[in-house]
Amino acid sequence: MKINELSPADGSRKKRKRIARGPGSGHGKTACRGQKGQKSRSGGGVRPGFEGGQMPLHRRLPKRGFTGIFKKEYTVINIDDLNRFEPGMLLDPPAFLEAGLVKKMRDGIKLLGYGELDRPVAVRIHKASKTAMEKVEAAGGRVEIIL
Repeated sequence: MKINELSPADGSRKKRKRIARGPGSGHGKTACRGQKGQKSRSGGGVRPGFEGGQMPLHRRLPKRGFTGIFKKEYTVINIDDLNRFEPGMLLDPPAFLEAGLVKKMRDGIKLLGYGELDRPVAVRIHKASKTAMEKVEAAGGRVEIIL
């Protein structure tokens, strides 16, 4: 096979429909818009969600709750994730990013108490649950909360 013999697979390339380019194109005169009406005019058409005057779905459904603008979203790490690090190591946000435990920081990192810890580690973290702090201290480590 030579480079000049390459061609796309049959049916993979389709010419786009060129409308309003005269009678020879087969899509001339009204340019596939029909005769009259709102949709045939330039700039015509209805806005998204319009249902012909019927009460639209987004207004028929009840509103529930609210979105707090000061809400903080934390990236979660569990206690058993800390077993992959060396004993006695200082674990802080850059260490978690480098290890691939955290992909995106968001508003900080929170340590939760799922699993067991079998080595002493020092953890500098934004938030930690009470059980997580107890398990780290029971393994001989310490937890320091940073702001």
